[in-house]
Amino acid sequence: MTYDETLEYLYSQLPVYQKVGGSAYKEGLDNSLVLDDYLKHPHRQYKTIHVAGTNGKGSTSHLLAAILQQSGYKVGLYTSPHLIDFRERIRVNGEMIPREYVIDFVAKHRSFYEPVHPSFFELTMMMAFQYFADSKVDIAIIEVGLGGRLDSTNIITPVLSIITNISFDHIQFLGNTLEKIATEKAGIIKKDVPVIIGEATGDVRRVFEETAERVVTTIIFAEDEHLIYSSSRTADGWLYDTKCYSRLTGELSGYAQVKNTATVLCSIRELLKQGYTIPSEAVYDGFAHVNEYTGLMGRWQIIREKYPKIVCDTGHNVGGIEYVVEQLVNEKYDTLHIVLGMVNDKDISSVLALLPKGATYYFTRASIPRALNELELRELAMSKGLTGQSYPSVQEAIQAAIDKAAPDDFIFIGGSNFIVADALIALDRKL
Repeated sequence: MTYDETLEYLYSQLPVYQKVGGSAYKEGLDNSLVLDDYLKHPHRQYKTIHVAGTNGKGSTSHLLAAILQQSGYKVGLYTSPHLIDFRERIRVNGEMIPREYVIDFVAKHRSFYEPVHPSFFELTMMMAFQYFADSKVDIAIIEVGLGGRLDSTNIITPVLSIITNISFDHIQFLGNTLEKIATEKAGIIKKDVPVIIGEATGDVRRVFEETAERVVTTIIFAEDEHLIYSSSRTADGWLYDTKCYSRLTGELSGYAQVKNTATVLCSIRELLKQGYTIPSEAVYDGFAHVNEYTGLMGRWQIIREKYPKIVCDTGHNVGGIEYVVEQLVNEKYDTLHIVLGMVNDKDISSVLALLPKGATYYFTRASIPRALNELELRELAMSKGLTGQSYPSVQEAIQAAIDKAAPDDFIFIGGSNFIVADALIALDRKL
């Protein structure tokens, strides 16, 4: 098979959460353990860092990868979902897994895994683990797919666990309270593996504290460490004054990145305690060039600076959208245009209630089966006081926004990872 044929096979033969949602979710580690045993436990050949959380785990994972690779380590990075190319999920020192490796892995192991009936995520995770072993990485950063306790990635024993924050998302699987969601994500906490918690208060904090005490490990709350003295927005991102790194420039410019930065700095300090060599220069370099070093996209990504300014962001739940809205409020523009689409298994009503009512909306849907119909989205949005027209594709919605926007206006594109994915493809062709 060619690379395209291999991807089509994976998408058509294996349940893909990215496309169909809940029907692709397989709770438990049974399949992962079977595949892991068959491949002789490739993840044991290198160190790992496990990153969970409702929001911010992608940014945190990419920042740590950039810093560690600039420190001289060979770094694997496994994240999901991808935006444009499947290979974004599996990288070594920022380079995507070769197409030939994907083709060969599927062909070589197909006869074993097909009777197992793994999900798309389970198989691609094992592909990543094997690729990292074959690439002889020093350390791999593994992003949790969904939850923690029963997530496929939870077969690893890392040197460090990180939980960024807890917000409402995937409540049909993780529970309908923050305490229940925290309990699921706390499932990655393991004996004698230090865990960094980015944000946690009240019952959520108590869940993490009790879990760490029960399994017997060290827990560090990044907010308690006060590692960031000050943070200020710049034209290129953030400028931080921190306990160990003065005038630290962060390329990622979203408002949520201040919390992520505190989590990353806390993680670096823990890795230094464990004996990792992380020069200050690598920290500065990683923060300043994370997009270039890791291929990160979609985090308050500025597509065009002006005439009009165009920005996209993958925030898609209440926790993520709150930061997006705060940032939109503080931008300067004459009129705000929002190209918006969502998937049908999110808390749509709560997200819509947060969005600015003074904007002009272009309701649309991404090119996946899970996408909420643009007419239904418009009807729901109107009940929340949001007004605009509907468009059957992201490309058409963006074109309409560009046609209507004046030079001093602002176009924001978001609502889901998949809207951003379609937008990046469409805008790359157009711009």
